[in-house]
Amino acid sequence: MVSAVFHTPLEAVAPAAPVAAAVPHPKPSVAPAVAAEPARAATPSPWRERIAGFFRGALPPLLGLGFLVLVWSLVAGSSDSGIPTPLATWAQAVGVFSDPFYQAGPNDQGVGWNVLMSLQRVGVGFGLAALVGIPAGFAIGRFEFLSRMFNPLISLLRPVSPLAWLPIGLLVFKGANPAAIWTIFICSIWPMIINTAVGVQRVPQDYMNVARVLNLSEWKIFTKILFPAVLPYLLTGVRLAVGTAWLVIVAAEMLTGGVGIGFWIWDEWNNLNVASIIIAIFVIGVVGLVLEFGLIKLATLFTFEEVKS
Repeated sequence: MVSAVFHTPLEAVAPAAPVAAAVPHPKPSVAPAVAAEPARAATPSPWRERIAGFFRGALPPLLGLGFLVLVWSLVAGSSDSGIPTPLATWAQAVGVFSDPFYQAGPNDQGVGWNVLMSLQRVGVGFGLAALVGIPAGFAIGRFEFLSRMFNPLISLLRPVSPLAWLPIGLLVFKGANPAAIWTIFICSIWPMIINTAVGVQRVPQDYMNVARVLNLSEWKIFTKILFPAVLPYLLTGVRLAVGTAWLVIVAAEMLTGGVGIGFWIWDEWNNLNVASIIIAIFVIGVVGLVLEFGLIKLATLFTFEEVKS
């Protein structure tokens, strides 16, 4: 009885074992084939990826430029606009850039010299603003007394238009070129002071507590704690200052004269050469875009990964 109960099920299972073992044999040959087909079908070809990348990256800007040219053509097509068509402006641009560095007199030079002179003024004024503004921002952010002392002055002077400072520069420096540099200086210094001071004030208090416990000097605090933490804010202020300086130099040169892209625009207006004015607008935009792109790359190189994200 006991053998009937315990041995009969084992005998029933034993014949089934070969059947169960025989069933999986065809599966390895079928399963990979079935699984491999979707993998090959789902893998996109390289040329399809390139086309998709083109539509995602290059097509929207091209459509934007095309929209600009379309609106420009419609405005230029009206009878009393006086604006040249895109084709006429392109023909003028070919002539302008065929010899951008010619010199026919002190006030008759190519567009290349005018752009370089404007960049020189921006560089000098911006450099002086950085030498003054960045240390001032660190000091204002580091010491509460200086912050309370200078914050009202910054709030009062920062909203003033940069061109309002141009007559002061002409009065003090007795020359158009230093007055333009002074205007660049005064408009570039505020973003650097404010962003640097805000960066110093946002340094975690735990860092400063550790510095006090370790009895670090002010130089050690600056080099080891403040400067690495404030660098992203500082570079943001530099980026804003350069953009503002490049905007202001055009208007300043229109008023002061001499060689520069702003004076070139005003001179072409006096000659009723609207096509050259449009060309100068595009030149100013391209140069500003290059400056912006370069500063963004510089900020990316000197910014920590968590700040980038």
